Amino acid sequence: MKPLAIALGDPAGIGPEIVAKAWSQRKQRRLAPFFAVGDPRSVKAVWDGPVTTLLEPAQATAAFAQGLPVLPIERSGDIAPGQPDRAGAQTALRSLEIATGLAQTCAAGGLVTGPVSKAQLYDIGFTHPGQTEFVAERFGVAGENAVMMLAGPSLRVVPITTHIPLAAVSEILSIDLLVAKGRATARGLCRNFGLEAPRLAFAGFNPHAGEQGALGREEIEIIAPAVDILRAEGIDATGPFAADTMFHPRARATYDVALCCYHDQALIPIKTLHFDEGVNMTLGLPIVRTSPDHGTAFAIAGKDRAEPGAMIAAIQLAASAVAHRRLVLACPAA
Repeated sequence: MKPLAIALGDPAGIGPEIVAKAWSQRKQRRLAPFFAVGDPRSVKAVWDGPVTTLLEPAQATAAFAQGLPVLPIERSGDIAPGQPDRAGAQTALRSLEIATGLAQTCAAGGLVTGPVSKAQLYDIGFTHPGQTEFVAERFGVAGENAVMMLAGPSLRVVPITTHIPLAAVSEILSIDLLVAKGRATARGLCRNFGLEAPRLAFAGFNPHAGEQGALGREEIEIIAPAVDILRAEGIDATGPFAADTMFHPRARATYDVALCCYHDQALIPIKTLHFDEGVNMTLGLPIVRTSPDHGTAFAIAGKDRAEPGAMIAAIQLAASAVAHRRLVLACPAA
């Protein structure tokens, strides 16, 4: 497998620190080779371990044992951990663009993206809701066919709608959207996890899944018809279920992924259960893309307090998914 490319994210955030700490645990965690894409100074500002500057990605595997391999992207000015600025946001975007391109051209086996600040990116003209949508657009994948899945050791969730106001969710939910997300999720679990017949459980939108229409009709008019269509296509889809009873241990044992109507319905349970090891994976892409499920944490950047667990999990999941997909990826050598 070719090494994974890791976009370091915002150089003022905890991305450089958690990537460096992941490298320092590479042996005990049995991590596949990877290289970082970003400014090496952002790593050296928060870590005193060895850093190997690369001229090209092909050098990463050989360099991996000696130091953290970094394909350099230098930003203007000094780097101050915990103090984001426009230059740092521009570096984060360039890192994302280059790392994505390396995965797209098969110079890297897969893509892991470090945490970025959306506010900082928006300030320099970034127009996508997040990195997921940016990567999907680069591969020509329609938004409804790119699925953001959050995964931990005991739970996988898919928010059907993501970064939109809660008041707008009901208007955006549709049978076609749920069916598209369900299809992409089922394919993604098969390709990335080796699940031949994944079990999809759909959460209701309203309290108690609408109480048969007494508390809302989204379950009757949108979710249940979408589930019926998926089942007719041979996908093991069930629901809608009351969301407040879907996430206890016995319920989680009955499905492989929970598809939720809105952002917090999905992210609250996954972050409650697996805050330090949750991974964001984009399904529906021709490459593997993962990311730690947390933000830049500017408040603790440079203080040696960042936990690398989610970054390590993102690297492990990316390597595992590449192994599952090796026979079907567009990149034969990936």
